[in-house]
Amino acid sequence: MDSRTLTPVLRVLRLCLHALLLGLLALAAVRAAARGGPQAPAAAVLAALTACVYTAGVLVPAVRHSARASGVWLAALGAAWLALLAVSPDALWVAFPLYFLQLHLLPRRWALGAVAATAAAAIGGFLAHDGTATPGTFIGPLLGGAVAVATVLGYQALYRESESRRRLIEELVATRAELAAAERTAGTLAERERLAREIHDTLAQGLSSIQLLLRAAETSLAGDAPAARHVAQARRAAQDNLAEARRFVRALSPPDLEQGSLHGALRRLCAGATGGPEVRFGVSGTPVELPTPYEVALLRTAQSALANTARHAGATRTEVTLSYMDASVCLDVVDDGAGFDPVRALRAAPRGDGGFGLRAMRARARALGGTLSVESAPGQGTALAVTLPMPDRDASVDAPGAGPARGEAREAGGCAA
Repeated sequence: MDSRTLTPVLRVLRLCLHALLLGLLALAAVRAAARGGPQAPAAAVLAALTACVYTAGVLVPAVRHSARASGVWLAALGAAWLALLAVSPDALWVAFPLYFLQLHLLPRRWALGAVAATAAAAIGGFLAHDGTATPGTFIGPLLGGAVAVATVLGYQALYRESESRRRLIEELVATRAELAAAERTAGTLAERERLAREIHDTLAQGLSSIQLLLRAAETSLAGDAPAARHVAQARRAAQDNLAEARRFVRALSPPDLEQGSLHGALRRLCAGATGGPEVRFGVSGTPVELPTPYEVALLRTAQSALANTARHAGATRTEVTLSYMDASVCLDVVDDGAGFDPVRALRAAPRGDGGFGLRAMRARARALGGTLSVESAPGQGTALAVTLPMPDRDASVDAPGAGPARGEAREAGGCAA
């Protein structure tokens, strides 16, 4: 592990491991010198050699980054330790820090084998020097190896869990930022749509009524040339302002509708749906130009329905159909997903995330005098249909059709659901 990525606690533990191994080597050399005898100089030299091999491995970066280099270093360190163990029984205690090094640097399969071999060498060295086999002779090295294995494996599990949580937190932060951006965009679009509806329902309708009244006045004043001329000028001004209001409403409509018709926008929406079920789009009947509020409502309903299908339904196929009929226009979204209880969903409390759920779809349909019909059951897929009454084609302004009371009377109906 790169020292630059270590936390303060791990740095302290690493320093403690260095101090433990070097301290145990120094203890072996001092104890050999205190006992005297011909093996004391050899013990001191081998302890110093083992310390040098260990220090070299700590200072060489390749040992931390290359499995092969770390294996060679551990082999050299083990050979030096075995030589020291052969001349000093106190070198037995060096096996404990060696366990941690082997478990940290070697793959798990090789590390467990190296720990077992080190414990066997420690037991053999003790028997060679003492010559007496006691339970402690075997329990000490084996227990030390077991503690080292449990400690390292536990630490690795905690480290993996910590890394998983760190990645999860990073994903949550990124997702929160994306959701905030999406909410800002949705808020901007919602405000644009609200302004468009307000202008359409008030200013444009008023100008249209004024134009019709002035046209009637112009007809009744045909014999009064000056008055008729002023009325004609007023009517043209009202007509120009009505056209400007309509252009403003179109400018506030969703960008998806600026590039063409409603069915074209729906086709692009279905073709661009990725990461979810296969989406097919079809048109039934002869397409006609619809008022902007109609197009916005149907497009937003399709977007919301497809988003819900991809997020919750677990469907493999979704079919979107836009049907033009003599008296109404209908949008159907049918999937083969998990399904749900539509009555319970419609009665649920409004969501606080700003999304367009079933309640929002129903509110949009009702605002234009239409209906929302949902047929679904757990495990049986979902069929959603929004039906809007066809606007009066003879009207001089793109009126939204019947009011909400008309939609309430037809709420139980549907198109193809």
